[in-house]
Parts: sequence; C-alpha cells; structure tokens
Amino acid sequence: MTTRNIARIHDLAENRQQIPLQPASLDIWDKKYRLKAMSGEVVDETLDDTWQRVARALAEVEEGEEKRAYWYAKFLWALKNGAIPAGRIISNAGALQHKPATSTINCTVSGTLPDSMDGILQTLHKSGLTLKAGCGIGYEFSTLRPKGAYVSGAGARTSGPLSFMDIFDAMCFTISSAGGRRGAQMATFDISHPDIMDFIKAKREDGRLRQFNLSCLITDEFMQAVKDDQQWKLLFPATEHEIESDECNIIWRHWPLSEDYIANDKGEVACRVYETIPARRLWNLIMTSTYDYAEPGFILIDKVNEMNNNWFCEEIRATNPCGEQPLPPFGACLLGSINLTTFIEHPFTGQAAFDWPRFREVVAIFSRMLDNVVEINGLPLQQQRDEIIRKRRHGLGFLGLGSACTMLKMKYGSPESLQFTERVAREMAEQGWLTGIELAKEKGPAPLLTESFEVTAEMLAARPEMEKDGVSLGDKISAATLMAKYSRYMQQFPSEITDAICKHGCRYTHHSSIAPTGTISLSLGNNASNGIEPSFAHSYSRNIIREGKKCKQKIDVLSCELLAYRAFINADADPDARDGKGKLPDYFITADDVTPTQHVDVQAAAQKWIDSSISKTANVPSDYPFETFQDIYMYAYEKGLKGCTTFRFNPQAFQGVLVKEKDLANTSYRFTLEDGETVELKGNEEIDYDGEIHTAANLYDAIKEGYYGRL
Repeated sequence: MTTRNIARIHDLAENRQQIPLQPASLDIWDKKYRLKAMSGEVVDETLDDTWQRVARALAEVEEGEEKRAYWYAKFLWALKNGAIPAGRIISNAGALQHKPATSTINCTVSGTLPDSMDGILQTLHKSGLTLKAGCGIGYEFSTLRPKGAYVSGAGARTSGPLSFMDIFDAMCFTISSAGGRRGAQMATFDISHPDIMDFIKAKREDGRLRQFNLSCLITDEFMQAVKDDQQWKLLFPATEHEIESDECNIIWRHWPLSEDYIANDKGEVACRVYETIPARRLWNLIMTSTYDYAEPGFILIDKVNEMNNNWFCEEIRATNPCGEQPLPPFGACLLGSINLTTFIEHPFTGQAAFDWPRFREVVAIFSRMLDNVVEINGLPLQQQRDEIIRKRRHGLGFLGLGSACTMLKMKYGSPESLQFTERVAREMAEQGWLTGIELAKEKGPAPLLTESFEVTAEMLAARPEMEKDGVSLGDKISAATLMAKYSRYMQQFPSEITDAICKHGCRYTHHSSIAPTGTISLSLGNNASNGIEPSFAHSYSRNIIREGKKCKQKIDVLSCELLAYRAFINADADPDARDGKGKLPDYFITADDVTPTQHVDVQAAAQKWIDSSISKTANVPSDYPFETFQDIYMYAYEKGLKGCTTFRFNPQAFQGVLVKEKDLANTSYRFTLEDGETVELKGNEEIDYDGEIHTAANLYDAIKEGYYGRL
C-alpha cells in the first residue's frame, strides 16, 4: 500500500469525513425521509437539514432554553457520527406541521385478541388506526378458537383464526394502498393450537396473507418432544359442556387468557385436546415450509419470557413485524441504530481499529435522544401511550456489522469477528444502562420502576434464588429490584450497574434490540450492511417499494465497503474480478460465503447483551440439503437464541428484497395472457405493463401477491 493511500485513510479517520452517498442512497432519502410540504415543496433542502430537524425536535423535549441548545448541538453531533434513528423518527420528528397524524414509533403489538366477534372487530379498528399512524403491529391469533368449534351465541361453527387473519390482511392492504406506504404486520401462533398446521401452510396460497409475516411460538416443551420423538397434543380452552363430557380429553395448562375460561387455583386453564400427533411430524412441516417459503419464523417464546427484564409483570406472546421487539399487549417501542462503519480508523490497513471511546459517547447521547422520543410518540391509542410512558422502552442497536468487519480485515463469522460482535453489543449495553441510571437521577426513572409488586408463588417458582435471599410469598418488592437483581438478562452485569438500578431505578426498562435496518442502511448508511448481517453482495440490485406503485422497483447499488475500498485503496476494485489488479482481498466476503452455523454464532454473540431481540436472517444456498437445513433451527435453540429466520432463494415462491443479476438471468418466469397464451421471460428482462416498466421477476411477484389481476 502506498504512503499516499495511508495518508488519505488517515485523513478520513481524523476528519470523520463520509464518502459521498451513492445516487441510490440519496434517492431513498428523498423519497422516504426528506420532509416535504403537502404541496410537494421541499422543506429539507439537504440531508444536513434533515439531521437538524430531527435534532431540534428531540432537543425541544429538554427543559429550559440553555439545555435545549446544549443537547441540540450534542444530538446533531451524534447524528453526524453514526447515530441513525429509525425511519419513523427521521420522517416524522419535527414534521408535525406537515404530518400531524403520524407517529415516531416503529413497533407495536395489539392488545390480546379476545375470542369474540365484538372483541375481534374492536381490535381490527384499533389496528387500523395504528397502521394509519405509520406503525407496524403484531398480534397473537392463537387466542381464537379453532376452525369448526361451536359458537353457542351464534348457534354455528367458527371458520377459525385464519379466516379472521384474512380480514386483518385486507384492512392492512386497504390502508397502505390509500397511504402510499405498505403496512407491516406480524401474526404469531401457538405451536399447540389445533389449527397450527393450517397456519404453517397459509402462505402457500398465492396472494394470501401478504401483509403479514408469520411466526410460530415455539416452547421448550415442544423442542424436547421433537428431540425425544414424543407425541404432541393440539388443544384449546374447553367449554363447560366439553369439560362435563366423557368424550373430551381435558388437561390443565397455562393460557394467555384465563377470564371467561375455567381455571384452577394455579391459574391454569382447562383445555380440550383436539388431536395428538408426533412432534416430529409438526417439526418437519415447519421445516419444509421454511425451506421452500422462508416462513413461518421461529420464536422461542419461553426464552423470550425467561430473559425479559419485566418478567414479573409481563407475559409476551407477540412481536413487532420483524421480530426484534417482543412486546406485551399494547406494547410499543421506538428504534435507533448506530452505523459501525463510522468508527473504523484506518480501514483496510494493518492499523485498522475501532474507535471505542467515540462509540461509547455516541451510545450515551443516542440513548438520551431515543428516550426523548417517548415524549413525542404520536401513538394513536391511549393504551399504547400509557404503556410506552410507563416503561419507556427503546431499542438501540447497530447496523453495518458486516461492512465494519470487512474494513477491519475480518471475515464475518470468524472467531475474531465473534469477539468483536460481542464486545460491540456489551459496550453498547453497559453504556446504555449507565446512561439510563444517570437519566433516572436527572429526570426520574421509568414509572414502572417506582412501583412495588407482591411476590407470588409463580414468581418464586420462576426465580428460586429469591427465597435464598430471604424473600417470602406475599412480600412487597420494588420493580427496580425485581429487574436489576432477578432479571436473567441483568444478572450478567457488574454489581455497580445492578446495585445502582436498585437504588435509583433506570430511565427505561429495555434499552437494546437489533433491527433489520434495510432502508436506513441503504439510504443514510450509504448501503452499509443491514443490521447484524454481512453484506448481501458488493454489487447487486435491491427491490424497493415506491409510493403509488404496485410493483417493486429494482435499483442497482454497491456496498459501502466497496465504495470505501475504491476511494482509498484501489479505484479499479471489482467484485467480479478473479485475478489481476481489480481483485478484492479475501476478507471481502458476502452472505453466500457465510455458513448457516456462522450466522447463528454471530447472532448468539450479540444476543447475550441485547435485552430485547434481534432480527436476523441466515441465508442458505438454493441447493442446501434439507436434512442439514433442519439442523440450523435446533442449533439456534441450543445456542439460546430467541428466534431464528432463514432465507433460501426460491423464485417460484418469491423473489426477495435483495437480488443478484446472475440469479435473475438464470431464472425464467412464465406469464399467462388473457387469451391463454403463455410468455416466458428471464427475471432481469424488462416489461412495459400497466403504464410502468418492470423486471419480469418483480412483476411476477406483484401478480402473485394480488397487486394486479391477470395479464
């Protein structure tokens, strides 16, 4: 490497100068985040104007002009040093004059869905208002009785949960079509519900439930049954008539709702066993569907609840649409991510290093920024506002892990990258809790942490160490102590943090999660790798949703590490070069080079220090053996993850968001015209249809998803 190149890299590190955003990145900022008046007139003239608007809106929450000015400068500095709030904050903070009915919150979960027509339709109404405000929403649908169950009030049999999911799907489609931004929903479903197999297979039907991500709620009991090749009971709360009947097999078990059902003194609900099947049969159905369709996802719900900081007052049964935020009924959470590439000193050299002091400073300032978002949440429902104010959850995470590893000359998934990942997550967590304690002293703790809770038998069973500490049934214990001393997550932190939370409380009950960050990575991160992921490729196409367009639009992008390498090392670097001057170093790997177990290992390294969850996808090759594929999920369970998602390119089912030109060129799509004639096109061929130009692959997907009729 030349002395001149080293000097240029040194200048980059010292001056914190960013490589100019590529055209695709600027375009996304303009379409999604740049503030414009209702007339279309530009309000944010430059990206710096966007940062100033967001910093000013969040600083306005502070008390007094002096503090506002001080924190405005600090917030603006953090935004220019890698802090990237989630899209709802960037788009809507400081935009009240132009968008009065929008929220700064990305993540919500519905109230528990009642098993009644009135309750379902009330939930539908509340969900519509939530989606209209720009929030994503998750629901558990396994609280609804199975298909064919008798409804005494109607004198008929129910059509089952999936038919009601269709109604929510249509509502979401209608609202997003009117508002120009597609809605996001998550449906979770208990692994023991009698309709679980229909849920698993639901998306095999073209166009069905396309406004939903689907995830199964997987229990430890089910995983053990799979391991031991045992039978598995499918059940639902029993009616009084069924309990009295000699023909029904009744067992007692925990259920998310106990009111309106028959419960014992332990709080368990009487459930009717509808069917008993081999656990491995159900496991194989999930694996087959996930292998072919990348759904349903896999939420290890017992691990989620075991590690929840609010274990003493919450039961979580659903997540936000991407799974990184498990939330209680009416739960809400805001998000932000730190761009790790911003902290790389002397990238691609023997002196490459990560700036830990500056990283910790950004974490501290960003934690305060995100806490201020709670005050301008804009949530449409009172229950949501009450929930977020009481607990003040936020999810601070990071993006660009894969890109940062490359700049540090590490291979993503290697032992040194795992150490780096764990340190990033731990430093972020420890600094976040220290900041939360200081904010509690200055502004007061989250209201929940000022409350006390009566110790129950269930709490003592869940935390046996409480009895060893002299805690007895019926004692009153502060929520701050229950969180700091008895949260399984918090127990791994040093005593100076947990003791301080016991004494002072904390400004928030949850601090961290890692979101997929697709759009903000592409736009404001200059196509740094998404969230915790490696770079998909270094030159590829991305399918994006455009306002008013039925079909996704394909845009060409380069990875931010390739842009940096070309700028400072080799202007002729080419990801397709196999030798010669343009060849990239071997540490320039992509998602295809990472094994599924390495994906899980990276997620596990971060999850240890993330109090909520992580949205991550393990990419597997199209020809990956199914028998080996199944092992990924069992490995994820054994590594203590809270969830697992995989993606295998399968063009007959869907195309995906990230695509390579060679995959499109090697895939044929067949269209049937109105006269019955068929046309076959390569995925990258362009079609003029309905007044728009599409790639064949994107048009094929749009038709399957129901955005068009037949050709």
